Amino acid sequence: MAKAKKTVSPRSYEVITAPVITEKATIANSLGKYIFQVPVSAHKKEIKTAVEEIFNVEVTKVNTIKYDGKIKRFRGKLGQRNAFKKAIVSLKEGQSIDLAGGV
Repeated sequence: MAKAKKTVSPRSYEVITAPVITEKATIANSLGKYIFQVPVSAHKKEIKTAVEEIFNVEVTKVNTIKYDGKIKRFRGKLGQRNAFKKAIVSLKEGQSIDLAGGV
């Protein structure tokens, strides 16, 4: 009997903002780790369930890195970049995510 397709909650798409596609992230992809940009308010359990729901994979570990917004000068005036958070998601061995398809 075939499995019924799970419904993905709208909150999952709010948690996973975008995949990070850099040279370092591409190397990590070959090791089974995928990097996503997430809201600063997102926590690890939320990120895990969102990735499992959207991509239909099994997550073993989630690491997060929070970046504070830098203060920069633009045309003599001070401004601040936005703060953001990155999540490094490790998948069960043998599983992968196709990031070319989009989120």
